[in-house]
Amino acid sequence: QVQLVESGGGLVQAGGSLRLSCAASGRTFSRYAMGWFRQAPGKEREFVAAINWSGGSTTYADSVKGRFTISRDNAKNTVYLQMNSLKPEDTAVYYCAADLRPWRTVVTGTTLADFGSWGQGTQVTVSS
Repeated sequence: QVQLVESGGGLVQAGGSLRLSCAASGRTFSRYAMGWFRQAPGKEREFVAAINWSGGSTTYADSVKGRFTISRDNAKNTVYLQMNSLKPEDTAVYYCAADLRPWRTVVTGTTLADFGSWGQGTQVTVSS
C-alpha cells in the first residue's frame, strides 16, 4: 500500500496560480504512474492529469490543457500539479492517486478506475 498526502491548496483569485504537492510513502513510488483528480460540490470526481512512472509521459483533461502541468520527483517521492491561469470553475477538492499496477509507460487513456490509494484531498478555491 502507498500513503498519499496532498498539500498546497488554498484560496486564489482568478488568473492566479497554485502548486499542489502529493507526498508518497510506503510502496515504491518510482514504479507507479500518478494521477491528479478533482471533485467539485455536487459533481463526480474527474480526471485532471496523469504522469507515467518515469515522468516521460503525461496527459491532461481538455479543460486544463495548457494551464496545468504535472511533474514528479522520484527522489523525493512527490508528484506536483502546477496550476496557472486559474478559473472559478477549477474550484474543487484535488486528490492525487497512485496507479494500481506498476511500470505503466503510456498514461493517455487512463481513467479513475486505473488508480487507487487516494489521498485525503486539498481544497482549491478560485474567486472571480
